[in-house]
Amino acid sequence: MAKFLVEKCGPLSGEVEISGSKNAVLPIMAAAILTEESCQILDAPVLRDVDVMCKLLGSIGSAVKANYEENIIEIETRDIVAKEAPYELVKKMRASILVMGPLLARTGKARIALPGGCAIGARPINLHLKGFQALGAEIEEGHGYVEAKADKLIGANVYLDFPSVGATENIMMAAVLAEGITIIENVAEEPEIVDLANFLNKMGAKIKGAGTDTIKIEGVGKLHGTKHAVIPDRIETGTFMVAAAITRGNILIKNVVPDHVKPVIAKLKECGAIIEDGDDGMRVRGDVNPLISTDIKTLPYPGFPTDMQSQFMAFLTTVTGSSVVIETVFENRYMHIGELNRMGANIKIEGRSAIIQGDRRLQGAQVISTDLRAGAALVLAGLMAEGTTEISEVYHIERGYADFIEKFRSLGASIKRMED
Repeated sequence: MAKFLVEKCGPLSGEVEISGSKNAVLPIMAAAILTEESCQILDAPVLRDVDVMCKLLGSIGSAVKANYEENIIEIETRDIVAKEAPYELVKKMRASILVMGPLLARTGKARIALPGGCAIGARPINLHLKGFQALGAEIEEGHGYVEAKADKLIGANVYLDFPSVGATENIMMAAVLAEGITIIENVAEEPEIVDLANFLNKMGAKIKGAGTDTIKIEGVGKLHGTKHAVIPDRIETGTFMVAAAITRGNILIKNVVPDHVKPVIAKLKECGAIIEDGDDGMRVRGDVNPLISTDIKTLPYPGFPTDMQSQFMAFLTTVTGSSVVIETVFENRYMHIGELNRMGANIKIEGRSAIIQGDRRLQGAQVISTDLRAGAALVLAGLMAEGTTEISEVYHIERGYADFIEKFRSLGASIKRMED
């Protein structure tokens, strides 16, 4: 198992280029199953999760060519040889569930093991299944697997009890080949949903309303191949924004869509950071004003993203004053708090709230990356901690950040990867 060794550094400075979005590329790759023709995905990030999805698609019969040097993935699924996603791949990545909607739409049957991924709380797939049932599928649940079958999918009205990103994507992908019109209400509005809809529409789907709380889909008989560039990763963008602030640095972040990170911009400005949007990218400065505390509450998009909560919390341990963080999306996304406290932070949990006392002098320690974003938070804390911070279980980080160490080193960070 690999680990990261992080040393305290001075202010980070320089330029960093944001990679394509992990949370956008995975459903887009799954959506390529919907056509027999070739789909070319540009700006694909080089990530463990992307590699797992490549293998998963290969296991069902897709021909997958991944050119990681050019960040291009080509997927062609002429014949589907298996309608089941194997457990040895599904257990590595929760996004594996996203092949279920396309398989169901293309073949009338999809069977998948219950997925794995980060242990950040219950993320049931009942909303996915509810949508498939509304479209006419029969659902069978067994020990460790779920299966959906339908002779023909028929458009329907679907209301999601919670604006789940995965359920929105899966139902949308199933509905594009259904007969008639499907209306999905109370859907997720994330930029990744819009990117998937744009990809499907390029394939010949008829989707309207992506990015709002209601999506309307008019089913079509067949989809064709296409070429599509993935949007920049807004969580990677936010992570480097916080990196500039926590180290009191000055970083130019390139390949950014500012509208996708509005909540992070707003909160960093409340803390005293300077953020300037220009033609060459977004500049974030933490070296101008004294940085002070603020409160955050995670919410579905366009609210403050739960995927930025742990990184921002690490930053709040270093500013003047006390802060309150309220996590409303995942009930178990505070596992990083114990690790930050091992480094000298003073964070207390009260229900779904975390109270952070700022102005802490962090100390290097042996800590564990309990999930993807928690790992990023520990790296950020390590940049400010005296001595060496040793982070284990870093495969979580490598699941979701492309060229993570190289990008931080280019900005002046002292971080290296070691194999046990």
